[in-house]
Amino acid sequence: MTFLISYWGEQIGQKIRKITDCFHCHVFPFPEQGDARRAVLQQLQQQSLELQEVLGETERFLSQVLGRVQRLLPPWQVQMRKMKAVYLALNQCSVSATHKCLIAEAWCATRDLPTLQQALQESSSEAGVSAVVHRIPCRDMPPTLIRTTRFTASFQGIVDAYGVGRYQEVNPAPYTIITFPFLFAVMFGDVGHGLLMFLFALAMVLAEDQPGVKMAQNEIWRTFFGGRYLLLLMGLFSIYTGFIYNECFSRATAIFPSGWSVAAMANQSGWSDAFLAEHPLLALDPNVTGVFLGPYPFGIDPVWSLAVNHLSFLNSFKMKMSVILGVTHMAFGVVLGIFNHVHFGQRHRLLLETLPELVFLLGLFGYLVFLVVYKWLRVSVAGAASAPSILIHFINMFLFSSSPTNRLLFPGQEVVQATLVVLALATVPVLLLGTPLFLRWQHRRRRRHAGPQPVEDEEKTGLLDPPDAPASGWGSDEEKAGCSGDQEEDKFVLSEVFMHQAIHTIEFCLGCISNTASYLRLWALSLAHAQLSEVLWAMVMRVGLRLGREMGVVAVVLVPVFAAFAVLTVAILLVMEGLSAFLHALRLHWVEFQNKFYSGTGYKLNPFTFTVEDE
Repeated sequence: MTFLISYWGEQIGQKIRKITDCFHCHVFPFPEQGDARRAVLQQLQQQSLELQEVLGETERFLSQVLGRVQRLLPPWQVQMRKMKAVYLALNQCSVSATHKCLIAEAWCATRDLPTLQQALQESSSEAGVSAVVHRIPCRDMPPTLIRTTRFTASFQGIVDAYGVGRYQEVNPAPYTIITFPFLFAVMFGDVGHGLLMFLFALAMVLAEDQPGVKMAQNEIWRTFFGGRYLLLLMGLFSIYTGFIYNECFSRATAIFPSGWSVAAMANQSGWSDAFLAEHPLLALDPNVTGVFLGPYPFGIDPVWSLAVNHLSFLNSFKMKMSVILGVTHMAFGVVLGIFNHVHFGQRHRLLLETLPELVFLLGLFGYLVFLVVYKWLRVSVAGAASAPSILIHFINMFLFSSSPTNRLLFPGQEVVQATLVVLALATVPVLLLGTPLFLRWQHRRRRRHAGPQPVEDEEKTGLLDPPDAPASGWGSDEEKAGCSGDQEEDKFVLSEVFMHQAIHTIEFCLGCISNTASYLRLWALSLAHAQLSEVLWAMVMRVGLRLGREMGVVAVVLVPVFAAFAVLTVAILLVMEGLSAFLHALRLHWVEFQNKFYSGTGYKLNPFTFTVEDE
C-alpha cells in the first residue's frame, strides 16, 4: 500500500517522519524533476522484482524441505513412540546404587523365556553391557496370557468381557466357538436369514487383508469387522438349524418326500364332495394304514406348515428341545470344573462339591430330560391320546404324591422319583458344610505338623527351571478367606469360608431352577423369529403377489414390494432379531454356563511390544 504525502513546514515533516518510523514504513522522497522520479521508480521496481525472486526461491526451498519431512515424519513418529515406550519401561525399573545397575521384575511366558534370554545376550554383546537374568519364585498369582488368532480372537473377547480367567484356569473360549453360534442359531434358525448373514461375514473375511477395510474408522463397521468369524459361524449354524426347522424366509421346502399321505387318508375314509364341503379342515389320522409312512429324513416335515396345529406342534418340540439343551449345557459346565479342581490340587472338591452338584442337577432336571426322551421313544401313535403328562409327573415328584388320572410312564416310577428328590435334598448340606469342615480339619492338621521350612537360594534358580510356586497357591476365594501372603497357613477364618460356601450353595441350588427356566428363551426367541418372518411374508410379499394377475402388472408391482421386503428383512429380522438373539446367547454363556466353573478373577498379561494388534 502506497501513500503520497505533501506537507508544508519542517515541524509537520518531523511529525510525519516520527509516525512512519513508528509503523516501520519505508519513506522515499519525491523529486521535483521528472527524470529523477523515473529513475527512483525504476530502482524501486528492480528491488521489487529481486524480492519476488527471493520469496519464490524461499518458498520452493521450504516446499522441498517440508516434502522431505512429510516422507520422514511417519518413521520419526514410530521411533519417537518406541523411544517413549522404552524410557517409560526403564523408568519403572529399580536403580541399584550398590551394583550400579537397573533391576527389573517382570512376568514372561514360559514359552518365550529362551527368546528373551537370546535377545538379552545379543543386545549385551552389541552394547558391551552385560545383562543377568534370574527366575524368581513368587507366590503371587501370575497374569493370564491366552494366545489368539484372527479366528479365535472374537470368541476369546466374549469370555474376557465376563472376566479374565485365573492363571491356568479352564478357558471356556474353545467350547464357546461351538456352543455360542449353535445357541444363537437355535433362536435364529432360518436358511435364508442365515445365508445372508453368512455371505456378509464371508465378504468381510475375504477382504480382511485390504488396507481400506482394515483401516476404516467407522465404529459400527469396526465392530462387525472384529467379529467377522463369529458372524460367519453364526450364519452357518443358522442355516443348519433352518434346515432342521424347515424354514427359509418362513417358507417350508420339500427337499424329501413327505412322510404323510393324504391320498391314503382320502381312500380309506371315504371323503365325499358333500363331506369336503361341510368340513373345511381335514385331519390326518396316523393310525390309519398308509397315512403315516415314517419320519421325515431331516428336520420338520413340510406338511406341518399346512396344518392348523403347526404352532402347537412347534411349541411342544422347541420347549422340550430347550430344556434338553439347557441341562446338557449346564452339566457340561459342572464337568469342566473337575479339571480346575484337579489342576489346582483341590481334589476334595470333587467329592464335596462336584459330585453333589451333579447329583442335584441330574437327579432333578436330568431326570426331566430322561422323561422327555423316554416318552418320545415309548409312547406310540396308538397310545398318544392317553399319554401321561410329564409336567404333572414332575410336579408330583416334588410333592411326593401321585395323580390317578395320569398313568405312570414305567413301573416303579414313584419310587425312583422319591429317591431322586431325597438324594438331591441330601446333597445340599454336603455342599454347604463339606468344604468348610474339611478345610478346618486340614488347617488344624497342618498346624500340628508344621515345622521350619528351608529357604531356597534364589540366586541358584535358573531361568529355564520349573517354577517353585504350586498351582494350589492360587486357589479359590473361600480357601483364602482371611489369608494373605505368608499368613495363609497360619490364619484361617471359618466364618468367612462358611459365608463363601453358603453363597455358592444357595446360588447353585436356586440357579439350577432359574437357569433351566432361563434356557426356555431358546424356545421363545425361536418362535418369535419364526412368527415375525411369517408376518412379514404375509403382509408384504403375499399382498404383492395378489395385486395383479397379468405378467406385466405383477412384474411392475413386485419391484417395490420386493425392495420393501428386503429392507424390512435386513432391518428387522437380521439386525434387530440378530442382536436380540446374540444378547440372549451371551447371557446364557455368562450366567448359566460359565458360572458353573469359571471365576474370571484374573488379570491379563500386557507384554512390552511394538507390534500392533491385527484384528
